[in-house]
Amino acid sequence: MSVQTFNAMLLREEDRKTKATIETLSFDALPNEDTLVKIDFSTINFKDALAVTGTGKIVKTWPLVPGVDFAGTVVETANPNLDVGQKVVLTGWSVGEKYWGGYSQYQRVRGDWLVPLPAGLSTRQAMMIGTAGFTGMLCVNALEAAGITPQSGPVLVTGAAGGVGSVAVAILSKLGYHVSALTGNPAKHDYVKRLGAQEVIDGPEWAEPPRALEAQRWAAAIDTVGSKVLARVLAEMNYGGVVAACGLAGGADLPTTVMPFILRGVKLIGVDSVMLPSKERINAWQRIVRDLPLSVLDGITSKTVALAEVRDAAADMLAGKFQGRVLVDVN
Repeated sequence: MSVQTFNAMLLREEDRKTKATIETLSFDALPNEDTLVKIDFSTINFKDALAVTGTGKIVKTWPLVPGVDFAGTVVETANPNLDVGQKVVLTGWSVGEKYWGGYSQYQRVRGDWLVPLPAGLSTRQAMMIGTAGFTGMLCVNALEAAGITPQSGPVLVTGAAGGVGSVAVAILSKLGYHVSALTGNPAKHDYVKRLGAQEVIDGPEWAEPPRALEAQRWAAAIDTVGSKVLARVLAEMNYGGVVAACGLAGGADLPTTVMPFILRGVKLIGVDSVMLPSKERINAWQRIVRDLPLSVLDGITSKTVALAEVRDAAADMLAGKFQGRVLVDVN
């Protein structure tokens, strides 16, 4: 390989604060794993934003190359299931938290963590979807597995203008569901409607703790927020309703009661994308190509940044200045 060095973002802990710098590395600096990938794109997810800014306790080892996902091309591999030149995507497996991740032009990872890029999807499109969009697909799968269909009734998506919510709204709309989108920013109402939401939900009550049971409104919901928002979602579910929960943008607490579960038979399903088995990952990525209108990706992706711009963009994300996805072009 003619390339001797490459650029990457490294996080270091100094005086209990996170310092992010762009550095030139040699290949000897990379982890001792079985597959080397030349990375094309990564993204900024909520977890990435917490890690890069040091706002949340995301990083488990120092120094660390952050970035919980990436897409690129296999350069070298000892994994029998992969081929040199193959396009691949990685999400989860504690990459960007415990293991070195996607904010680098090259990375070595375990080959078993990589998913072959589905036909019809470019590396750029894969990271327009990224971990957030992949999680949105898993949430839709969870609702369907629990028996929810378009005929069941309206589906609420909270945090609908975020990465998970945007993809979930677009997929549900294509599948024929009546989608209601919760977003507290009036400037983002038109955006979620363009993705396919039939109505936008907002109001001061979403910042307040609900009663144990509220009026029934939703057959199902996908929640990315947690805390009081998830508590209100549960209190407003129809009898036998299903909620897929995957995020905590509003907090990790859940100030609710058992009433929705024991009086209305509501089901709360947790959705994890980090340690999901490989077979389910492959199936979800293949379904994304089928059920996510790829034409919406440019509208979902609000910004593309270089490695040197990641930290500022991460701070803007935490401040709520973005809608949809933020793409990182590492080259």
